[in-house]
Amino acid sequence: MKIIGVENKQDEKLFLSVSEKIYKNDPNWIHPLEKDINDVFDTKKNKLYRTGKTRRWILLDDKNEPAGRIAAFVNTKYKNMGDEFPIGGIGFFECINDQNYADLLFDNAKHWLRENGMEAMDGPINFGERNKFWGLLLSGFHESLYCMNYNAPYYRELFENYGFQVFYNQTCFKMDAKAPLPEKVAVRYNKLCQDENISARHIDKKDLPKYASDFATIYNKAWAGHAGMKQISKEQMLATLIEMKPVMDENIVWFAYYKEDPIAMFINIPDLNQWFKHLNGKFGWLQKIYFLWLKAFKANTRFVGIAFGVVPEWQAKGVDAYIIGAAYKTITSPKLSYREYEMQWMGDFNPKMVNIGKSLGDVHVSRTLATYRYIFDRTIPFKRHPIFK
Repeated sequence: MKIIGVENKQDEKLFLSVSEKIYKNDPNWIHPLEKDINDVFDTKKNKLYRTGKTRRWILLDDKNEPAGRIAAFVNTKYKNMGDEFPIGGIGFFECINDQNYADLLFDNAKHWLRENGMEAMDGPINFGERNKFWGLLLSGFHESLYCMNYNAPYYRELFENYGFQVFYNQTCFKMDAKAPLPEKVAVRYNKLCQDENISARHIDKKDLPKYASDFATIYNKAWAGHAGMKQISKEQMLATLIEMKPVMDENIVWFAYYKEDPIAMFINIPDLNQWFKHLNGKFGWLQKIYFLWLKAFKANTRFVGIAFGVVPEWQAKGVDAYIIGAAYKTITSPKLSYREYEMQWMGDFNPKMVNIGKSLGDVHVSRTLATYRYIFDRTIPFKRHPIFK
């Protein structure tokens, strides 16, 4: 076996093809859009290259066939609470069920990260936002959500046998979208309905600049500064909303206000993989036309929670229940086809958010993932991610 670096377009195609070999007999695997993976490594599209760099490798077996792959990341902006030394990352790992092959991939990434001043590596993570390609799947080996990692069950042994330890666990919850609101949520919702200064409404695609500003206000108050999360500007959020617009369903993107000050948001999108699974990873002009046809004629039965937040001054006052109650009336309308709701992962370092997820009603764990850490100096004591207070 030998390992080669990704140097050109042909190598990029080979890097992408590894997953097809690993999952060719797995009916639950959905081919990620190749565009989404390539964009991570596009220096013109990924702004993290201003402060970091990446390297990719492909592992070939004795027959010169692809048997594994890995990417390594250095990003000076990547920080977690409690980090005492520079941490690199690995991601997009795929490998046949052979520990020797996996060890060679891990060793190669570790060596490169060490050369670039890193003292540990987290993985599997993304050279980008944490809501994409983040974490190793430990349970829930069914069709994945859009841009969520999927892997074979044996990957856990490959990581842990090498010496990776769980830095934090990630839990996804799901529930029946048409189920009645829990009584305690309904009570809190009805109570705040009596305050004429508090209102909620879904997004209007015709006024995206306003909602981009509202999102940035809530996000920066609620999350910026936690676990390395940085402030987001109105302009950045507007670009994101414009990108989301073709797949956005106005009925499931909600904001709450006190008078006209934004105080909470409940951001959801249709489960895009219900459509993308028919595209086999491609998104050229023919696939885009087919996607539009699917979107128009194939009902999407699941929507996905990607962001939920309440500004600090309104936390523990029932606003979380209020915005859910307001959205519920629209989402359960017979005009909408959604039957299942699944929340993007929540880290066990944030028990408040986990408790909000559990409080929504008859929720079930749909899948669990984990972000692992490997410290290069094996004499340094391992510490899990600190708990948010």
